[in-house]
Amino acid sequence: MGIYLSSPKTEKFSDDGENNRLRFGLSSMQGWRATMEDAHAAIPFLDSSTSFFGVYDGHGGKAVSKFCAKYLHHQVRKHEAYLAGDIGTSVHKAFLRMDEMMRGQKGWRELAVLGDAINKFSGMIEGLIWSPRGGNRNELVDDWPFEEGPHSDFSGPTSGSTACVAIIRDNQLVVANAGDSRCVVSRNGRAYNLSRDHKPDLEVERERILKAGGFIHVGRVNGSLNLSRAIGDMEFKQNKFLPAEKQIITANPDVNIVELHDDDEFIVLACDGIWDCMSSQQLVDFIIEQLKSESKLSAVCEKVFDRCLAPSTAGGEGCDNMTMILVQLKKLSESGMSSA
Repeated sequence: MGIYLSSPKTEKFSDDGENNRLRFGLSSMQGWRATMEDAHAAIPFLDSSTSFFGVYDGHGGKAVSKFCAKYLHHQVRKHEAYLAGDIGTSVHKAFLRMDEMMRGQKGWRELAVLGDAINKFSGMIEGLIWSPRGGNRNELVDDWPFEEGPHSDFSGPTSGSTACVAIIRDNQLVVANAGDSRCVVSRNGRAYNLSRDHKPDLEVERERILKAGGFIHVGRVNGSLNLSRAIGDMEFKQNKFLPAEKQIITANPDVNIVELHDDDEFIVLACDGIWDCMSSQQLVDFIIEQLKSESKLSAVCEKVFDRCLAPSTAGGEGCDNMTMILVQLKKLSESGMSSA
């Protein structure tokens, strides 16, 4: 059957939550794919006034998407720019930091566990044998100390992941994206894309790819990847004369900062398993219709999956993993904040 199952896995993993600024619901479903390579993070309290939401669509395995879901938001929060109120810079640095953290012994071991290449027990044994000299096993994960070991020269994973995140602080929304997952806001019922799908045929992407020594064949980078930015995919980031931002594939995100107003109703983050089936406006229209009779936001996400799931694998669309986060904004007056 190759990459597809004989029948889809339609079990959905869903969650809901809220804080004083917003409500959210999310869901994920494996669908027709042989494995589930999507991951997500929903952190309503990144700090007392900030929420973080992210979707990560893995390719070539699930390890990188799970790594991002586990660590990226921590890296956003720990950066000095975040502490100074500059969320845009901190999230930009966090994307690039993921590639750095996945290298070496420590990166290899964490990816092996997340990708089930080794079980947690054998990973623990290796960790005890190859623990950093004088290191404390209870160190904060964000410190990411160097570890010596048999994989000290590991250059990073050949698999990769998209990353599309939305960070909300009061009436500021920061969206960062690398890859073809997407963030959309509904404003008075109209869909506005807050991220751009990074595809090789975009002029700015094509120019970078060619300058770095890559090529595009049938819409794929080096005849392989059908997206032009991603975390991981280290085989495309080997030009030692170029910075991370100028490699064939780069984790460098587009960062979009917008001010939220009372006519902004909800934000959607979703992997391309959704966008391959529905346009941004079609999804916004569908959600608005569902919200008339369904108040549980995760249930709305589940209905989107049912709408997108293909009856067979003959066409390709509707056969991918599906992950979606729906964030409904409370009115600024309702949440006790001024829009001034």
